[in-house]
Amino acid sequence: MWYLFFEEEGAGAITFAGVNNKIDGYVPPGYNKLRTTLLQKEKDNIHKLLEPLRSTWKEKGVTIVSDGWSDPTRKPLINFMATSGNGPLFLKAVNCFGEVKDRFFIVELMKEVINEIGHENVVQIIIDNATNCKAAREIIESQFPHIYWTPCVVHDTNELTYEQCSWIKEVHEEAFAIKNFILNHNMRLSIFTKFTPLRLLSVADTRFASIIVMLKRLKLIKRGIQAMVISEEWSSYRLDDTEKANFVKEYILSDDWWDKVAYILSFTGPIDEMIRVCDTDKPCLHLVYEMWDSMIEKVKIEIYKKEKRPTSQISCFYDVVHRILVARWAKNNTPLHCLAHSLHPRYYSDAWLMEDSTTCAPHSDGEISQERMKLFPNDDEYSRVLDEYAMFSMKNGHFEDLTSISKMATMEPKNWWVNFGAQTPFLQTLAFRLLGQPSSSSCAEHNWSIYAFIHSLKRNKLTTSRAQDLVYIHNNLRILSRTLKDDVKMWDVGGDAFDSMEDVGFLEVADLSLDEPDFENDLIIDN
Repeated sequence: MWYLFFEEEGAGAITFAGVNNKIDGYVPPGYNKLRTTLLQKEKDNIHKLLEPLRSTWKEKGVTIVSDGWSDPTRKPLINFMATSGNGPLFLKAVNCFGEVKDRFFIVELMKEVINEIGHENVVQIIIDNATNCKAAREIIESQFPHIYWTPCVVHDTNELTYEQCSWIKEVHEEAFAIKNFILNHNMRLSIFTKFTPLRLLSVADTRFASIIVMLKRLKLIKRGIQAMVISEEWSSYRLDDTEKANFVKEYILSDDWWDKVAYILSFTGPIDEMIRVCDTDKPCLHLVYEMWDSMIEKVKIEIYKKEKRPTSQISCFYDVVHRILVARWAKNNTPLHCLAHSLHPRYYSDAWLMEDSTTCAPHSDGEISQERMKLFPNDDEYSRVLDEYAMFSMKNGHFEDLTSISKMATMEPKNWWVNFGAQTPFLQTLAFRLLGQPSSSSCAEHNWSIYAFIHSLKRNKLTTSRAQDLVYIHNNLRILSRTLKDDVKMWDVGGDAFDSMEDVGFLEVADLSLDEPDFENDLIIDN
C-alpha cells in the first residue's frame, strides 16, 4: 500500500511519502488515476481491513465522538469518530458550508452515523457542550433511549468570574508579558538562549491549561532567566524599551511573584493531572467519578497547606475553587459515570477502601446508587440488575471465591469480569461495554491535526471529499498499525508528532493536547 499526498488540478507535482529512490522498471500511475480510482480503491481496502475491529463493537460497545473545525479554506467541518478501546476509528467529516447548524441539522447527521454503526452498538455520544448540541441531545435520547449523551469531561467553559481568583489572571498576564518581551526581539532572544537550553513556550489560548503550560515552563527556566537579567550582557545591551525591561527584571527577581507561580501550579496540579488522564481516547469513563472526588480533596489540601490553616476553618479562596469544581462536576456527572464507577471491581476491594477512612464502596454511596438505577426504566432489567448487583457488591455466590476477591484490586477490570463475572451475565455484558469507553471528545480534536497536516495552507487545493478520503486512509492506517503483531509499524512511526512543523496548518496551535508532552515542548509561536 502506498500512502501519498497529492493536490488538485494545477497544483503541481505528485509527491509520494517514503519513496526516495527510482525503482527500475516501475511506471508510476498517472495523476488522474491517483486522485480517483486508486484513492477510492485504497479507501475501500482500508474499510475491509477495519472489519475485524468493527466486529467487536457489538460486545465492546462504541462511543461516537464528534467535533467541529474550519479547514484552511474556512469551510466549516464536523468530523465523526467511533472508539471502543481499540483506538478512535475515523468515520467521516461533513462539509457544513451554507448549512444552518441548529439542533435539527446536528440530529440528522448524528442519526446517519448511529445507523451506520448500528444503534444497538452505541453506548454514548460525546460532543461539544454548545447550546444547539444540548438541544439535539433531547431528540436523540428520545429516539434512542439506550444511547446516552455524555458531556465531555475535559472541554467546557466557566462563564463566571470571581474576585478571589483575579490574582491568577494577573500572574498569567505578567508571565505573558515576560514571555513576549523576550521572544519578540532577536537580540533579547539571543541572550536568553545563552542562559537556558529550554525554549520559552508561547501557547495559544486553548479551552484549558494554556496558563498552566506557560507557568510550568517559566518555573523550569527560573534560574536561567534570573541569571540572564542580572548578567553583564543584559545590562550592557542598549535596551529599546527601558520601562518594559525594568518591569520584566522586577518580576523575574521577585520571590513573591515566583511564590504565586508555585502556588498556582500546586493547587491546579491535581486538576491538571485528572485532565491528562481524561484527555485521551483510552478507556476512563469508569475512573472519572473517583478521580473528581479525590482531585477536589487534593486541591483542598494544597490550598490549606499554603494558607497554613486547619481544615476545620473556612478558607474563602478554597470555597470559591470548590464552588467552581462542584458546579463543573454537576454538569458532567451522569448516571452513566455512576454505573461505570459501580462496575469497577477495585472500588470494592479492602486495599482501596483502607487507603482513606472516608472512602466507601459504590453500593454504600447514596448518590451513586440513586443515579445508576436511572438507566434501567424497564422492570425486567431493573429486577435483574438488583439481583446481580447485590451478589457482586456483597461478594456473594460465585464472588465469594478467594481468588475473585484478591484480584479485585489488581486485575484490569474487564479481565476481572471475563474471569469471574459469568454468574451475573447481564452485569458482565454491561461491564464489557462500559469499561472500555472514553470520557472526552479529545480524539475528535486530535484528528484535526491529521486533517491540517494533509489539507494545509500550502496544500489547499484539495476538494473537501478528497481531503476526507486521505484523512480516512491516514488515520485508520495508524489504528490498524497499532493492532498489528509486527515489530515494525510502518504507518505509525511518528505517532501524533510530525517531522516538520512547516506545513501542518495551525490546528496544533489552536488545540494543544495535554497528553502529547513531547509535542507540547516543541511548540513555539512568535507573537
